[in-house]
Amino acid sequence: MSHATRQVPACSGAGAVLWRGGEPAVFAASHPSLPELTEVQLTSGRGPVLDAVSRGKPVGCPDTLEEVRWREFSGAALRLGVRCSLSLAYRSGTDVTCLSLFSARPRTLEADSVAVAERLVALGGAAIDVASGYGEARRTARQLRDAAESRAVVDQAKGVLMQAFGCSAEEALQRMRQVSQERNLRVTEVAATIIGSRGGAGIGKARRLCAMT
Repeated sequence: MSHATRQVPACSGAGAVLWRGGEPAVFAASHPSLPELTEVQLTSGRGPVLDAVSRGKPVGCPDTLEEVRWREFSGAALRLGVRCSLSLAYRSGTDVTCLSLFSARPRTLEADSVAVAERLVALGGAAIDVASGYGEARRTARQLRDAAESRAVVDQAKGVLMQAFGCSAEEALQRMRQVSQERNLRVTEVAATIIGSRGGAGIGKARRLCAMT
């Protein structure tokens, strides 16, 4: 948000909304009072942000004092001292990043501001793409790691049961699945219990736990 206020002439404040799955998911603003301008648009169902997202092109409000299209927005803007606004949207797949610029003077966010703002919103959208891709990669890596750890625990527990029952690996797994269903536990939880009961009396405990009915 600070980049917008520094790089766009006459811009005195800025706010951004990330729309995910058709719903606003993340808000950011250069001033704590500016999110109110987004909230009033979402409540009333109309405003420059909603029009920019739906149309996919810049939507400006030259003077909130004369604005008649979005009365709720213009009223809230005037209370905050906002006389002019410009909203732009950047779409990436199903996600949309909308940047709104605000000025305390009317008719100051026009053609020159659009060019700079479009570069900013595209940069912001690209950053979100990278962050989302990185987050997805981390989630996938974590899932693979968790799956590998779970497989190791189950394999270890199968070895204990094969020794206790003199059964095959498939039969040992079947015993764990049965206990899992009967006791409403995950197979990995059953496996961890079996591993914890290895040796001596523990073998007997494993037999009792996984004895077929």
